[in-house]
Amino acid sequence: MSCFQTFQDYAFRSLGYGERLLPRSDFTLCEQFTLIGSGMIWNIYYGVLAVVTGFVFANLLAVGKNAKSPLARKPAEWFIFLFRGSPLFIQFFFAYSLFLSLKGMSSVFDPLSSAWLGALIVLFLNTAAYSAEIFYGALRSIPKGDIEAADAYGLTGWSRYRKIMWPTTMRLAWPAYTNEAIFLFHATTLVFVSGFPAWRQKGDALYYAKYFADKTFNPFVPYPILAFYFILLTLVLISLFGLVNKRLNRHLPKAKRPKLRFRPNLIR
Repeated sequence: MSCFQTFQDYAFRSLGYGERLLPRSDFTLCEQFTLIGSGMIWNIYYGVLAVVTGFVFANLLAVGKNAKSPLARKPAEWFIFLFRGSPLFIQFFFAYSLFLSLKGMSSVFDPLSSAWLGALIVLFLNTAAYSAEIFYGALRSIPKGDIEAADAYGLTGWSRYRKIMWPTTMRLAWPAYTNEAIFLFHATTLVFVSGFPAWRQKGDALYYAKYFADKTFNPFVPYPILAFYFILLTLVLISLFGLVNKRLNRHLPKAKRPKLRFRPNLIR
């Protein structure tokens, strides 16, 4: 079988298209690259949706934590503390148990026990908590002169936040938020070991990497391939977030524009 034929058969297998059966023996590099790459579709799905939705919720949490009213501040503080204080791995297992209980109550909750929705919700809540703390720190770091200038121009409430506070918050928080987004994409590999089942062998990249490692008893081929895909994904993320960073800092002199630096977290 040619590599092109292998790509046709397995490129979208993780989505349910192509060959139903996985290769059983005589695995080629093309098969491993293709199937692990097919699984990456799910990792990208989890990462993109969790980052986009988590970004919006994180901004709300940051504003809530910065609020003077305890009715807005306390729920935001406890939410951030809960999801930053507990391991993501434990959150997956707790959520899966909870979703299974809800599934037993009504069939309406059936999708929650599936990885495509249940695991996505956990990733969304987790990254929202971490991102909210980043945005809150940036919100508290806004120069006092910017706020005074907004007051002098008569900007108050929503207008002041939208035109002055939020752009400055994003500019200050973006380098740290970029690292959080990158780590969130890396954390999508935990979905495979989280308890959420891979329906009909439609797993993520780690699912296929482990399949080849178990069949060949050689982890030194599939896992480096998996790492290679995530390195490429990280480079893409750095490039995209770098463009946003340039946009946020376009008003600054070129020498003073902050550059993005990837600092991986060793422990979540």
